[in-house]
Amino acid sequence: MAEKIFARPQALRDVPFHYCPGCHHGIIHRLVAEVIDELGIHDRAIGVAPVGCSVLAYEYFNCDMLEAAHGRAPAVATGVKRVHPDAVVFTYQGDGDLAAIGCAEIVHAAARSEQITTIFVNNAIYGMTGGQMAPTTLVEQVTNTSPYGRKVETAGMPIRVSEMLATLDGAKYIARVAVNNPANMAKARAAIKKAFEIQLNGEGFAMVEVLSTCPTNWGMTPLEAVDWLEKNMMAYYPLGVFKTPEGVAK
Repeated sequence: MAEKIFARPQALRDVPFHYCPGCHHGIIHRLVAEVIDELGIHDRAIGVAPVGCSVLAYEYFNCDMLEAAHGRAPAVATGVKRVHPDAVVFTYQGDGDLAAIGCAEIVHAAARSEQITTIFVNNAIYGMTGGQMAPTTLVEQVTNTSPYGRKVETAGMPIRVSEMLATLDGAKYIARVAVNNPANMAKARAAIKKAFEIQLNGEGFAMVEVLSTCPTNWGMTPLEAVDWLEKNMMAYYPLGVFKTPEGVAK
């Protein structure tokens, strides 16, 4: 009898994704689901879906899920965790959702050290709404609302969310990862697992930022998008661990 060595995680439903070809959301979904399976928290997990490309995350994760208003996933997760302290609560958010309209929500959730885990997908653009400039859009990056490129004079510099949250005492684990190749996928999985373990240990707020491509709105092929991410996004958004329970990572 053949041995099964690869299968869909139990925490991921057997339905097709709606994501564009080359989008990294599907990879990130799987990594989160694998961690839920490995930690044995399937029956305790409660996820909060955002408004954005992953708005339908509640259709994909095979656990209790809620849908939050735009940017409000951390507030919803806070309420859920306080009512159900034994649940393992996570938010799954994009950069338009988390870093723009939801910026205050994530800052104060981290400052309060809420016992939640956040998966933050940064693709440097608004995806679902058609490719507008986001707080994470790079300088000179062309979008539908910055057709001549992002200008520092009018839009300022892109926000490095992980570095910002790492300055807060309440943030206990902050990491930035990517899923552009198998080695980085393994590191991303380890970081996501650590972020959930922080919550399981009652240590406080944890967030993993995942750099992602958006071939459709970047106007690139999937391979071109990975190359652009590696040459541009990873230069401005360096990978690494920025905060651990022991303090600011060096």
